[in-house]
Amino acid sequence: MLAGALPSRTQPKLAFVMVGLPARGKTFIARKIVRYLSWLGYRTQMFNVGSYRRARLGSHQLHSFFDPGNVAGQQARRDVAMAALEDMLAFLDEGGDIAIYDATNSTRERRALVAARCAEVGLEVVFVESTCNDPKIVETNIRATKARSPDYEGVPEDEAVRDFRLRIAHYEKAYQEVGEEEGPFVRIIDVGRKMVLHRIQGYLLARVVHFLLNLHVQPRSVWMTRHGESAFNVLGRIGGDAPLSGTGRAYASQLANVVRDRVGSTVVVWTSTLRRTIETAEHLELPFRVWRALDEIDAGVCDGMTYAEIARVMPHEYEARQNDKFRYRYPRGESYQDVIQRLEPVIFELEREQAPVLVIGHQAVLRALYAYMMDRPPLECPFVSVPLHTVLELEPTAYGCDERRIELPPLPVSQEEIRETMD
Repeated sequence: MLAGALPSRTQPKLAFVMVGLPARGKTFIARKIVRYLSWLGYRTQMFNVGSYRRARLGSHQLHSFFDPGNVAGQQARRDVAMAALEDMLAFLDEGGDIAIYDATNSTRERRALVAARCAEVGLEVVFVESTCNDPKIVETNIRATKARSPDYEGVPEDEAVRDFRLRIAHYEKAYQEVGEEEGPFVRIIDVGRKMVLHRIQGYLLARVVHFLLNLHVQPRSVWMTRHGESAFNVLGRIGGDAPLSGTGRAYASQLANVVRDRVGSTVVVWTSTLRRTIETAEHLELPFRVWRALDEIDAGVCDGMTYAEIARVMPHEYEARQNDKFRYRYPRGESYQDVIQRLEPVIFELEREQAPVLVIGHQAVLRALYAYMMDRPPLECPFVSVPLHTVLELEPTAYGCDERRIELPPLPVSQEEIRETMD
């Protein structure tokens, strides 16, 4: 796929079928895949069988419901699983590109049933199996997510943990690892300590595997802020490589205080190659990494102009940008779609890094990164609010991302954000 191109609609439909015992991170991995592929522009959706079970059979099912010897429970769970599968196939038939079927799928029999139904409609299936033999990781996952899941809402934690361990024991009795005869698979061992690949071919699958190689479950925050106000911000000009204004330098000092008090010296700092982000980072008195991939959207021939000048000198370009800010590409420059493509290595590194990260960047770039972190559709990127002199603290969780915003003095003199919003 060329940078900035839409995903090909001629490629085969694809389903990732999750496999693994409970508390092995299947749903965490599935959500990550959905977020990544959606951010790249693929129409992607996850179908979680547990959600179907809760909706149809109720939330509070005791561990005995999951006992392989419970014939009624087995049939009920099979019916729910098939309902989720049929909805997944309908999604793909109605225009979806990629689907994730999230369930334990813990036996060869169940996986064969899923694969056969997908084969009937010509759907390519890749199994993604998450295994874990580290009891510390499993215990942490049980207490951090499962014991607080909708299945145990209102149940005391110790009681929930005890019941969930018994549920796991039921699955362990019948669990069978994915075999080579079952088709393509990715096996993730101990949350990325080791990965086994079988018959993984093609550009898209290679990208997904590369993405999965960088995942971890260590809790850490991601901080984002635009550079301090620049001389071009004051003038309302886009692009360029202007230095900070006096107000921008004052913001950089305030940012340094917040980083020292709230994050500490262990934070990993990234900037673009442009002067205004580097000058902002220098006030931190910490090492920082300079990324060309974090440079602001290339405004091409419009670099250094105001939006009013573009409207007057190039009215057709101004109108085209108004009509589709996501796909609009400045003459000899970039679009938001292009920015997303070049940020892919940054996403991999962001997922890999286990220390807190502070990204000092630019409006378009941070909008794209924010859309990824917060699982927002790519088309919303150009409309995400990322004002000057504001710090965004994003805290990834098992099922999403929490956000806090900190506005720091001094307020920028420029009214650049207001103009950009109006545009």
